Amino acid sequence: MSGAAELEHLYSAIEESAALVDVTCSRDKVWPILAAYDAARQNIIAFRVANDTRDDGDFHCRFSLNDGVEPYGVALSNGLIAKTDHPVGALLSELQERCPIDSSGVDFGVVCGFRKIWIYFPDGEFQRLSTLADLRSMPSSLADNVDLFARHGLDDRVDVAGINYHHKSVNLYFPQPPDPTTIRSLHRDIGLPEPSEQMLKFCEGAFGFYTTLSWDSPKVERISFGAKAQDPTALPVRLGPKIEHFAKNVSYGVDDPKLVYGAVTSTGEEYYKLQAYYRWPSHGRRAGRGYPRSRSMN
Repeated sequence: MSGAAELEHLYSAIEESAALVDVTCSRDKVWPILAAYDAARQNIIAFRVANDTRDDGDFHCRFSLNDGVEPYGVALSNGLIAKTDHPVGALLSELQERCPIDSSGVDFGVVCGFRKIWIYFPDGEFQRLSTLADLRSMPSSLADNVDLFARHGLDDRVDVAGINYHHKSVNLYFPQPPDPTTIRSLHRDIGLPEPSEQMLKFCEGAFGFYTTLSWDSPKVERISFGAKAQDPTALPVRLGPKIEHFAKNVSYGVDDPKLVYGAVTSTGEEYYKLQAYYRWPSHGRRAGRGYPRSRSMN
């Protein structure tokens, strides 16, 4: 299959999958992103749906990037995002200067457009929160909460960072399975509502979690826990009719594992996200974690 045909097939898959959750895919919005990154040739491609209020009405696609692709530069030069004086525009280059970078990936919504860039630190080379907090463009809320994370033994456990250009926020990922005591304590210390028993039951199978920080608040905005499942509907939670319909009817990656993320917002909204794969990596540590990039493909 030629490159153009592969890209067309991927676009059709995105369009078809988005329709399962009643989201209309705009070719004018999606095609420039796929073409800019030659997305069909990337190693790992995933689709994601969510039932939270903020993401309702959109459908997301994420994919890994081959070595040598500069994700932010590609986005700027192709008009996927606008150049900005906001610190979010400088954070990736600062991370690249101060930290060893193993690989990267991008995320977009078929409605909102280009959203996020992930960077992955080398296997086993976790980054310290103090190092990340020292970056000029990092949200000051990280420095404000370093001690909080340190109390839970997480000060040197960051292995992935995500920069969200659409919402102007940062995600930091910790590959550490949480226990119920830690989950309750984290929520209490951060000021988030107590998770329900259903959420705590879901977290028993979690492989790790991530936090969300922004430049607009001194607080950690949320904690999200991730679990892998062959059949997401078998998890001890009610994912909601939209996610369950998608999980049962998506045509791609039917036999591949799925990733489910659960979180509680500051308002008490409890929600879940499902990640299914159009192209699933057959091996690699990151494949098992469910990231959009497999460690073995770097």
